[in-house]
Amino acid sequence: MPDQSIVSALVLGLIEGLTEFIPVSSTAHVLLAGHFLGFESPGNTFAVLIQLGAILAILAVYATKLVQIALALPTSAAARRFVLCVLIAFLPAALIGVVAHGFIKSVLFETPRLICIVLIVGGFILYAIDRMPLKPRYKDVMDYPPSLAFKIGLFQCLAMVPGTSRSGATIAGALLMGADKRSAAEFSFFLAMPTMLGAFTLDLYKNRDALTFDAGVLIAIGFVAAFVAALVVVRSLLDFVSRRGFAPFAIWRIVVGVAGLIGLSIWG
Repeated sequence: MPDQSIVSALVLGLIEGLTEFIPVSSTAHVLLAGHFLGFESPGNTFAVLIQLGAILAILAVYATKLVQIALALPTSAAARRFVLCVLIAFLPAALIGVVAHGFIKSVLFETPRLICIVLIVGGFILYAIDRMPLKPRYKDVMDYPPSLAFKIGLFQCLAMVPGTSRSGATIAGALLMGADKRSAAEFSFFLAMPTMLGAFTLDLYKNRDALTFDAGVLIAIGFVAAFVAALVVVRSLLDFVSRRGFAPFAIWRIVVGVAGLIGLSIWG
């Protein structure tokens, strides 16, 4: 296994962990960086499977709260409603992901120019939403009604196009539907757990015959790097969003998208 591949896997894992839970599209960053690094993955599985590291980072940070919710299920209507909301928000993307998996992986993942354009367009949209004088009605994820969760789930379906950003789509949807910035980001965290775990399981099953030992080693390296980087982001993101909003991420999306288009024009 070339040392360059190991270094690339480490770099891409760090990129995944740093960008998974902020609204900039981790998939777009990993795919574009992999393209320019010359990193190849059978069936583009690397970008999806290393997300397990990011999932475990959320579980580690929110372990206490998740246990509290689980223990409260028999007696707390709020806890049952919250779990129901997460499941309702998860279902639309799960159904589309199963049906359109082949098209997403073989066409959309292989179109870097489209990814750059979506990054730019999404950046302008996120910036506009962040600057809207919205009046939040929901400030605690435990108070979200199922109807709001379903609408957020529909927004998450937009993230099937690489560059849209799963967290960006869900956060933007939540903001437009009446959530405040902090709770919108936190609900996106919780929704990521079943969504990313489902994507991981489906992709692993679909590409089980294409994975080699070397590919597994590279995925393991990316997984560990993603876990460590995501821990840092999850622990600090909510406070950052409460202070600064989402405008910095919108600008970052635009910068990366433009840089990607320039790079593709020069190097192909």
